[in-house]
Amino acid sequence: MSVELNHTIVPARDPEVSAHFLAGVLGLAVDPPLAHFTPVRLSNRVTLDYDRAERFEPHHYAFMLGEQEFDAAFARIRDGGITCYADPACREPGQIYESKQIPGRRGTYFRDPDGHLMEILTPGATERR
Repeated sequence: MSVELNHTIVPARDPEVSAHFLAGVLGLAVDPPLAHFTPVRLSNRVTLDYDRAERFEPHHYAFMLGEQEFDAAFARIRDGGITCYADPACREPGQIYESKQIPGRRGTYFRDPDGHLMEILTPGATERR
């Protein structure tokens, strides 16, 4: 069997709120609770299992989206009043970046309700499937 990522735990002060936030941006559903986790399933079957935590360091999560899915997610970010950034340091608000290394790749960063740095990006011309 090949090696695949199956799930990762995402710490959150309110797992339900955070899971619904991300699912809403990405246009996904929140799965039914699994034990004490609130899972968001991605198209490659990996789940982000939101778990309650009071203290934690913010993490970075990046999501590869097709061009149309990216445009739809970016519209939901913009329409939801969510501040996005063209850089991971969050110094260029309201912008999308265009990769200098991968032609055609676009992306943007935004913070979730718990301060995790989320990124959506497109494959670019060399990685399109």
